[in-house]
Amino acid sequence: MSGAFIDVRGLSRRFPEASGRGQLTVFEDLWFTVEEGEVACIIGHSGCGKSTILNILAGLDSPTEGRIIAAGKPVEGPSLERAVVFQGHALMPWLTALGNVELAVASRHRDWPRARVAEHALKYLSLVHRNGSEMKRPAQLSGGMKQRVGIARALAIEPRILLMDEPFSALDALTRGSLQDEVIAIRRASRQTILLITHDVDEALLLADKILLMTTGRTPGSPRSSQTLCPSSARAPSCTGTRTTIPCATICSIFCSRARASCRRGRWPAPAATRPSFVR
Repeated sequence: MSGAFIDVRGLSRRFPEASGRGQLTVFEDLWFTVEEGEVACIIGHSGCGKSTILNILAGLDSPTEGRIIAAGKPVEGPSLERAVVFQGHALMPWLTALGNVELAVASRHRDWPRARVAEHALKYLSLVHRNGSEMKRPAQLSGGMKQRVGIARALAIEPRILLMDEPFSALDALTRGSLQDEVIAIRRASRQTILLITHDVDEALLLADKILLMTTGRTPGSPRSSQTLCPSSARAPSCTGTRTTIPCATICSIFCSRARASCRRGRWPAPAATRPSFVR
């Protein structure tokens, strides 16, 4: 039995065809693990099933086959141990930024007095640099500010696992880079276990210890498969999977692209020892 913090075993998800004949296979036979404190990134093109995997892990959807063990317990529904940062900010429009975070804190700590809830919420708004905007409603905030509030709300319940569904995809390049830096800083400070969904290769290489690459399935009945694991040998304690070779030109293209993006934001790429290596 695996001792991994997140253990995905033989996961498949199928939906009925619109015609009523047969089923549409989104992905099948999905196996991967994430260790505690790791940042794992699922990368793939639009429609390959990335968000479906995250929804199942969050307990918002159920697999057709297989199971997920998270923090030693089977995932059978939503839990405060797993917080989600959505692609859209998903803030309550009638509440202030502070009120949105307080709502999450109060759901975790039902016996706390209001003053303590507010103090705890302000602590996490400060963590994402939203001091001075706590009394503004979502309509008064920019896209980047809303996403910062969403991240603060997720972190404020102090989950063991943070799930992020393309949280930066709708933001401009400068705001995206700033938020990526904040996620890196938060992760270093808290050693938070994070599963991130993205279709941005640069983002995956920048943030992840382990990259899971969604690929086209091997048979007509499995149009999407994700058996590809890409752990960083310097940071990921273990790996399962069959190794494959990726052409040197592809790797060079990926890292040159990352270097250009990092230099534009005043950052240099990580040393070679900390870059994630691709394993399939």
